[in-house]
Amino acid sequence: MNNPYIWFMIAGTFFGAVSQLLLKQSAGKKYKNILGEYLNWRVMTAYAIYFGVLILNTYCFTRVQMKLGPVIDCFTYAFILLLSRLVLKEKSTKGKLLGNLVILIGILIYTL
Repeated sequence: MNNPYIWFMIAGTFFGAVSQLLLKQSAGKKYKNILGEYLNWRVMTAYAIYFGVLILNTYCFTRVQMKLGPVIDCFTYAFILLLSRLVLKEKSTKGKLLGNLVILIGILIYTL
């Protein structure tokens, strides 16, 4: 894990989780018209973040072993759980916590 591009990919998964959080916040609001649903700051920012993460990951895949990509992407689930709890004040069920624990254990086993 001394390759800095791995850390860039992990940061990309975090920002991908942030963009999903923005889309979820936007989906929970009422809009006056259909354009308002798609042309608001949350949706536009979320898709801009997705585009940036796509470019970042595409470049990082040229510098990181291909087998690590899917493993790094699994961090998204943990970031979403954490951000949903902190920002949206959602409850973390035992199933969600257990599922994320299994994911993190799998990441550790695979990378060690």
